[in-house]
Amino acid sequence: MKLFALALCLLFVGLEAQARGIRDDIDMVGDRARTSYAFGMTVGLDLRQAGLEIDYAAFVEGLMAAMERGEEELLLDRYEAMELVQAAFERAMERRSEELRIMEELFLASNATVPGITQTESGLQYIVIERGDGPRPTAAETVLVHYEGTLIDGTIFDSSHIRGFPEIIPLEMVIPGWIEGIQLMNVGSIYRFYVPSSLAYGAQGVGHVIPPFATLIFTIELLDIVEDEGDWGW
Repeated sequence: MKLFALALCLLFVGLEAQARGIRDDIDMVGDRARTSYAFGMTVGLDLRQAGLEIDYAAFVEGLMAAMERGEEELLLDRYEAMELVQAAFERAMERRSEELRIMEELFLASNATVPGITQTESGLQYIVIERGDGPRPTAAETVLVHYEGTLIDGTIFDSSHIRGFPEIIPLEMVIPGWIEGIQLMNVGSIYRFYVPSSLAYGAQGVGHVIPPFATLIFTIELLDIVEDEGDWGW
């Protein structure tokens, strides 16, 4: 089913190529035209993001052959075609992952030279925005924090400020970059951490939210060490 889905996605991207040549003639009021354009647009955007390279002439030929002629007249066996599609996706993903890995290395190397940035042995980078004078938590404790997480391009993927209330977080349940970083903070502090992917979600990322090899930037305010979670109303 996975191979079939990939083949189907590749099939529909040809609609975008056809639309380029007849854009002025498309009746976008008609349901069939609008739906067809939607298929081409959404799948085309996904394939572009995946970094796939398409020969549009060969693609349109395959599209028309599959839709207008019997399977016995196609130039490729169905399963061979599916394998080619899957292999193309895998190569594109490998290329993209390598590009992201290099981008992360360059970012971290550059960021390490910014005045005020400290880098630990693990590669965690941080800057002190405000230093508190309270106790420091241990890795076994639970903390109350306000925080915001962004990618290096500024995209916010998580924020307690947006939700409107701080979060109670057991340090045993978070990424290694958080465990290390929070233990550097005194209660009352605000730090900004630059967490390498090796201390976060690695080469896999998290779905469409966090890409592979993503350095995560967290601005964290350590409000308190939670002795009894039942005492808090969050």
